[in-house]
Amino acid sequence: MEGKIKLTKTYRYFTHGDPEKAEHIWIVLHGYGQLAEFFIRKFRSLDDNHFIIAPEGMHRFYLQGTSGRVGASWMTKEARLDDIEDNHLFLDELVGQFTSKYTFQKRTILGFSQGGATASRWHQRNSFNADNLILWACVFPPDLESSYSSPVFQGSKNYFVLGKQDEYFQEKYYDIIKTYKDQLPNLSIREFEGPHNIDQETLISISKEL
Repeated sequence: MEGKIKLTKTYRYFTHGDPEKAEHIWIVLHGYGQLAEFFIRKFRSLDDNHFIIAPEGMHRFYLQGTSGRVGASWMTKEARLDDIEDNHLFLDELVGQFTSKYTFQKRTILGFSQGGATASRWHQRNSFNADNLILWACVFPPDLESSYSSPVFQGSKNYFVLGKQDEYFQEKYYDIIKTYKDQLPNLSIREFEGPHNIDQETLISISKEL
């Protein structure tokens, strides 16, 4: 018989920028096997008007074997609904600590690769009231395929960013994303010449449009 128990867990996050000076807050969610400490470095190219928060997935593990480099994950298929809810509670509490203290004119959620599923689900929850959703090297998770026409997604500016040499992004995803244009009028699809990574030129270009 399966049982469950609720306990307090310590979650980790990293920030970049000055929340007292920035007008734009970003919540950036890393991909599978990454750590927030290193993922946030990809956003240092944004100017001082941007304050970046990089939460870290609750599941940390060794990338190879039982020692060496460590990565993190947002969830697996096991007990997925519990993990989804825990992720939402973590993100709600985290951003609340900053938005209750500082005033931001713009709010953006960016999800990279596996982080895109968590970003999409959290955006739909609408507790952050994000102005912009950027899904980088990913598509909507299957459980949201019938929900992205909801007022939350209709009210935000939405970006899908794809690397033409992305070794993980399957060709079929391009066709999937193109079907979103019929449902999401505020949708922009961006491509860049590069692999599975945050392309700095593309990132800066999008940031100037938000």
